[in-house]
Amino acid sequence: MFVNVLKSKLHRVKVTQAELNYVGSITIDEDLMDAAGLLENEQVHIVNNNNGERLITYVIKGARGSGIICLNGAAARRAQVGDIVIIIAYAMMTTDEARTHKPTVVFPDDNNRLVTV
Repeated sequence: MFVNVLKSKLHRVKVTQAELNYVGSITIDEDLMDAAGLLENEQVHIVNNNNGERLITYVIKGARGSGIICLNGAAARRAQVGDIVIIIAYAMMTTDEARTHKPTVVFPDDNNRLVTV
């Protein structure tokens, strides 16, 4: 049997842009992607702490060191610049793997820069 468990998350990052007229996705600073083990085109769940919105989209690489967190397309309607979001990735694994799996949790600073992993 396989279960879907938390793989990694970017905890409390700030939305820096929202681009409505763009093909849907979320653009994430490549440094943050690396720290959380996120891959380009990987599915992620976005939870908006400011308004309670939740959505599913996929990752696009943003400029390394830029701190960019940009909701694109329809997702741009779910957040405003300055909102705090949590970006969550899950992984399928066996129940035995899940029992010992340790997710990666990244806690960036107020400018979306790496502080603690």
